Amino acid sequence: MKAAPPLRVLFVCVENSNRSQMAEAFARIHGGARVEALSAGSRPAGAVNPRAIAAMHAKGYDLARQRSKSIAEVGPGPVDAVVTMGCGDACPNIAARVREDWSIPDPRHMDEAAFALVRDRIEREVIALLARLGLPSS
Repeated sequence: MKAAPPLRVLFVCVENSNRSQMAEAFARIHGGARVEALSAGSRPAGAVNPRAIAAMHAKGYDLARQRSKSIAEVGPGPVDAVVTMGCGDACPNIAARVREDWSIPDPRHMDEAAFALVRDRIEREVIALLARLGLPSS
């Protein structure tokens, strides 16, 4: 029996430097090979925030290997789920089987403890999303 193709999940925020980057990382961590996790920004910052890199390092994930990218750079093809994070009208309407908007504050200017709380909230949201998509956390 042939294995099902991985679910394609796209996380979008404005700068693609904090929230969507961490969500992409958590989808990779918790979804493994069952998920093709992507992230992008409506107005990408051009770099991943060093504070996001440090916050994910504390979770054992090397976010430094990722880069900030635009929605136009997301490859073609169907998307199973699109999650927007606070970009409002700046997020284009991308066709997907599941669309969600997570009202998660941008942690860019938060202190380290508050940044970690946002990171941990994103992880919980990603785990719940994967479960709703039929992929319990591995």
